[in-house]
Formats: sequence, C-alpha cells, structure tokens
Amino acid sequence: MTSTSSGDARACAGKEHANEAKSKEDFDLASVYVSDAQYNRNIFFDTSPQAVRLYLLYNHRLPQVLIYFFILLHLSLAICEDPAVLPLPPWATMLMELLCVHIFALRLVHYAKVIPRDKFWKDPKNICMIVILALTLVDMIIYGALHAAGCYGVRWSRVLRPLLLVNVTEGRQLRRAFRSIRNALPQILYVFLLFIFSILVFSLMALKLFSKRGLRTVDGAPYFTNYVDAVFDLYVLVTTANSPDVMMPAYNASSAFAIFFIVYILVNTYIFMSVFLAVVFNNYKKYLKEEVRQLVRAKRHKMARAFAVLQERTGEGGEPLVSRACWTRLIRLVQPDISHAHIELLWSVTDDKNRGAIDKKAFIQLADLLNIEVITLKSRPHPLLRLSPALYLSAPSRFLCRLVQHRAFVITYDIIILVNAVFIGLDEESPVIANSEWVFLALYLLEILLKLYVCEPRSFFSRHNFWNWFDTIIVVCALIATIINSTLKSSGGYTSRQILDIVFILRVLRLVRVVDSIKRFRTIINTLIRIGPAILTFGQLILVVYYIFAMVGMELFKGKVKFYEDASDPAKAYCGNLLLKGSTFAQLNYCKNNFNNVVSSFILLLELTVVNQWHVLSSGFATVTHVSARIYFVLFHIVVVIIIINIFVAFVLEAFFVEYSVDKSDLQTSLEKKIEELELGVAQETAEDNLVNSMETCDNEQMAEQTESRKPNLMFKIASKRYRTVDALLQRLFEADLEQEDDADADADPQTNGNFSNPTFSTA
Repeated sequence: MTSTSSGDARACAGKEHANEAKSKEDFDLASVYVSDAQYNRNIFFDTSPQAVRLYLLYNHRLPQVLIYFFILLHLSLAICEDPAVLPLPPWATMLMELLCVHIFALRLVHYAKVIPRDKFWKDPKNICMIVILALTLVDMIIYGALHAAGCYGVRWSRVLRPLLLVNVTEGRQLRRAFRSIRNALPQILYVFLLFIFSILVFSLMALKLFSKRGLRTVDGAPYFTNYVDAVFDLYVLVTTANSPDVMMPAYNASSAFAIFFIVYILVNTYIFMSVFLAVVFNNYKKYLKEEVRQLVRAKRHKMARAFAVLQERTGEGGEPLVSRACWTRLIRLVQPDISHAHIELLWSVTDDKNRGAIDKKAFIQLADLLNIEVITLKSRPHPLLRLSPALYLSAPSRFLCRLVQHRAFVITYDIIILVNAVFIGLDEESPVIANSEWVFLALYLLEILLKLYVCEPRSFFSRHNFWNWFDTIIVVCALIATIINSTLKSSGGYTSRQILDIVFILRVLRLVRVVDSIKRFRTIINTLIRIGPAILTFGQLILVVYYIFAMVGMELFKGKVKFYEDASDPAKAYCGNLLLKGSTFAQLNYCKNNFNNVVSSFILLLELTVVNQWHVLSSGFATVTHVSARIYFVLFHIVVVIIIINIFVAFVLEAFFVEYSVDKSDLQTSLEKKIEELELGVAQETAEDNLVNSMETCDNEQMAEQTESRKPNLMFKIASKRYRTVDALLQRLFEADLEQEDDADADADPQTNGNFSNPTFSTA
C-alpha cells in the first residue's frame, strides 16, 4: 500500500531478526491478552505456557457454543417435566439433567485449571455455580427417592437453572445487567417505599369515603369495604388496567368523587411512575458508566501487558517498540480470518509515522481497531466486459449503466413498491388486481437483472449485500409461488394461496427501504440496529426472570385452572374449577391462561407484562387458591414492569441521545481518513448513512462503471453502525463522558510476562 525508505527497510530487517527471540509461547500469551481486551474478558488467568494453551481452548468457539447448547437443553427440560407439554418419564429427564450437570462441572474444572486457585475460590460466580450444581444433585436424589417410594415430590431446584446462564463465564453481559439493577435498587427502594406509603394513605381515605355508603361494583361485590382489597384495587389503578371500572360506582353516586381518583392518578400514575423512570435512568446510567470505565481501564491494562510481552528495545536505553513483523503475527493469531489488505490498512493507521515499529500508545489502540468492522470490497471486471468488451463499452450500454446508478432509478422503484403495497391491500379476486401481480413481478425481475447488468454478480451477492439477497429471494419466491398457484388454479386443483399470502407479506417488508429514506425514520432505525446486541442481553434477563416465576407459578397454581377444547363441556364455563363459576376470569374465557405447563406459563407472564387485565388474571388465581396469591402477581409486576422494563427504556433513551449528539469515534475517523488518503474508499453518497449503508454495500457504490481503469483492485468501507461486541457498543454510548485513563498504572516490567492486577469487579 505504501513504500518505505531504505533506512526503514533496514530497520524492519533488524526487527525481523529480533522477532526470532520471541517464542511461540510469547505470541500465544500476547494474543490472549489482546483477545481478552477486544472482547472485554476480565479473567485473571495463569500465564504459564500450559495454562495459556488451556485458556485458548477455553475461549474457543466450539466449547462456548456447546455450553450454551447444554444450558438451553437444561432449561428446555421443563417442557418434558411435570406439568409437561411433552411428557417423558422422570428417569429420562433426570438422565439428561445429569448429563448437563456433568458438562457444567467439566467446564468449571477447565476454568479452574487456567486461573490461580486462590482467585478461583474468591470468584462469586464460581461459588454460585458449585452451589447450584450441588443443590441440583441433592434435589435429583431426593426427588428420585420420593418418586420411587410413590410419594409426592417437588423439583425445587428448577428455579436455579437460569442462574447457570448468569454465572457461566460467557454470561458477563447478563451479570453486568444484574449488577446494574442491584446497584440501582437502593435508590429505587426509597422511591418505592414512598410510593407504597402514598397508596396506603389513599386506600385508607377511600375506605373512609366509600365503605359506609353501600356502594356495589358492577358484579355486585361490596365497594371499598376491605382495606386489603382497597390497596390492591388502587395499586391496579396505578397501572390503569382497571380504569375507569374501579371509579364508576363512586362516580355514579356523585360526580364529586371523581376528584379523589383524578388526584390519585396524577400523584401515583403520572408523578411517581415518572420519578421511577427518572431514578432508574439516572442510577442505571451512573453505574453502567462506571462499569464501562472499568472495562476501558482493564482493556488498556491488558494491551499494556501484551505490549510488555512483545516489546523490543531499539538500543541502549532506547524506547520500547513492537516491530511490524511481531504486530502482524499477533494479528494473525488474534483474528485468523483477517485479510492481508485489512492488516496493511490497520498498520498504516497504527504506524502513522512510518517507522516500521509502534510504541505502546499506538499498540494499545489495536483492540479498538479490531472492533471496527471494515468491509473489504474486491473490484472485479464484469463478465460481460470480458465476453464482449465492445458491446459492454458501447454508448447505449454506458447510458444504461448511468441510468441504473441514478438516484431517480431508486426513487422510481420505491414508488413501485408503494403502489404494489396498495394493490396487495385491494380485492385480490378482481381480475385487474390479480393480473397486476404479474406486472409487479416483471418489474422486480427487471430491477434485479438491470442491477446484475451493471454490477459484477459476485459483488452483487456478497455477504454484506443484505438487501440484494433479500430482494432477490423475495422476488424469486413470489414468482415461483405465483406460477404454482396459477397452474394449480387453472387445473382446478388445490390453490397455494396461503403460501402466496406469506410471500406478499414478506414483499411488503421492502417498504422499510422507502421509510429509511426519511431522515427522522432513519435515525430510529439506526438506533434499533445499534442497540440490537443489548436487546439480546435484556432478552436473556427477561428469560431468567420469566423462568424463575414460571417454575414457582407451576408449583403454586398447576391444575387449578383448566382449558377445555370441547365447547359443549359444561366445565368450560368455569374453567374446571367451581370456585370460578360466574367470575370475570371465567366469563372472559381466560381458561387457557394457566400454569399447567411451561409454555402456557410463559404466555401468561407475557400477558402480565403487557399489564392490561392483569388484575383479572391475578384475581382468578387468588379465587382458586388464596387471596395471598396476589403477592406473586404484584411481585412480578414490580420486578419486570417497574424495574426491568424501566431499565430497558433507560438504555434505549441513552442510545437515542447518542444517535442525535455523538459523532464518530476518533479511531474510526482516523481509519476513514486513511482509507480516503490512500484512495481506497468506495464512492460514498453525499447523504448521511442510511439503513442500506449500515447493512450492506450500497448499490451505487458497487455499481460503479467497470470501465474506470483507475479503480483500485481493493476498496474498503467502514460499517459505522455495527459493533462486534456489546462492550464496544457500551463504550461508544459513554465515549463522550469517559475520561482518558492514566496509563502509568498499566506500565509493567518489560521482562515480566506475569499477570497484572485486574480492576475490581464484583464478578468477572
């Protein structure tokens, strides 16, 4: 990419000779440090050659995939356990669980082999894993003995299963989410206690206002005559689930009573709930920022240790440097699939002084550089250009290429997509509407063929061209389904209309490209792309909480409510439980909302998360058990809706603030400047990056005319909206607020290859 002077060449040769002194163990150790820094792994591992080899195996992709597979299998056993969706004998599920426990134990033993023994026993997550596995084995033994004796047994250890997902080494993102919740709880607790006090006071006021007036609810029940019921009804009113039903008896008696409920809603629903969000947002952001600061500090320390392993002195008392040869070999170990061109690009950014070696400050940036996703584009001549140069380079052909590359071509097809969406919504039985589908299919096929005429096919279907793949698959599937449907319809046989309807729905997704052309919509879509990895973390958090509540709910409420598919069965009217006869729960036909298996339990918990009618669901189960069953549902609402959902909202808000205010990182900007300086950048549109640019190489970029002889063989593009890791996303969110850490504490004895002292985390 660039040529060096003869002096630099001699210096590089000297570095090559010095590189021979570095052993394979040195490079393995340095690559582990860099990989840990890249993925923000905070593991205090032993640095002996054997331990490093075991640690490399521990972090291999295959063991990580296997551990997640067995965690998923372990969690899925609830589908086959009583109460089961797919019943299996207890011995079969216990054998599978025993296999999972052994795999988890082997993984734990492997982990114990790569870190010092004292560090292993001081790590809370290791202790938690050992306790969970031990309790699981105890529970299996007790349950097996009780089952063999014909006695009733409870698999109480099932509530501990999702905690394995939290405490495996790979679950650091999930642990961070739990730590953020734990750290924010004290401040949330103060607001929550004040909120509960407000509800208790208003409930007492309601009891004094309405208990002696003889008012009745719509189903004939006494109105605010019991303090516990009053507290529950007003708590439900905070969620607006029973509004305005709870107010109507008093409002019908006197319009003045509406003032009480209006004041209550203003204070508790709007003020306290907003304060909850503000407190959660403020504390979550504060503690998350501190976590990210520690991650950045740990990352720099690890990179400093890698530098200490590979550094070389440039003479008596000279500055310690890492040669290009060492640096390149290190990159190959850390990221084996990286291209040579990408390595050359990264080196040109890192060695900005063109010395053939880099100092510690430049070396430390390597982890961040590797987290910037760079798309490498290979410029290939079009097959038609090779087969028939005269025809492909003719004036009509060049005019057609310019036409397809023009912005008007994209706008025209956006309009066609919109018109097609309107036609899909019209009466498809009309011959005009039915025949129009062939016209739209022909236009879509023409679009693809024109793009393939202009763009080299392998570039058009490269792995980064999401929309090209999407459009082609949708159009081809629609064409095949339409042909099959027309053939069967003409022969009087079965019509595949259902398949065609699905294809029509998928094709409407092309509207996303039209929506993306609007700047404000584009910001929203880009934000969703940015927070995608974090959404997965919150998804795991929800899964853990749902699973625990589902296991508890099944033990408390299984068999209390039954669903009857036969509409003529009289038990269907009261869900198989006479206590529900005439209840709102049964009248609304909520019988299928039960805890009779793990699937229906998860669906019921999702309904509770949505909040609407959750009081009816909770009252139904309180009716068939005890009024104290409401505690289970109120606790679920507090944990999921008030705490976890608010934390998720806080994260989304922060992501939006960053999207509107924070520019590209300095490293990313330097990389882009270097690409531009070397004239290796793709032809960028003057408009801002949109969804297409963030998910693929834009059509205009790849469809540059093949006749340009000055076009380089390799070009690069930065996928600016992508993040290889969630930690990279978090660092990006707080990049503007993070202060540059002093690297003095990262300095280490260059002769020492030992571990550094990790920053203090509650768990790794």
